[in-house]
Amino acid sequence: MAVQQKAKKPNLFSRLGSFFVKSWSELKKVSWPSFKTVLKNTGTVLLVVLFFAVIIGGVDYLLVWLLSLIS
Repeated sequence: MAVQQKAKKPNLFSRLGSFFVKSWSELKKVSWPSFKTVLKNTGTVLLVVLFFAVIIGGVDYLLVWLLSLIS
């Protein structure tokens, strides 16, 4: 029977260095949006959040008002 030798892993610092090099390489491949696109998307998100905040706040106020009528 042949004794299988365990493959030795590189040390922690080599693995971390390799991780950061590969991560940086992948970040270079990303197509980043323009500033105008970021502002447009941010505005859209803020409007949607504001819309749902008003809806949820209105329902909450209505439920509190209905509960105050009961008690």
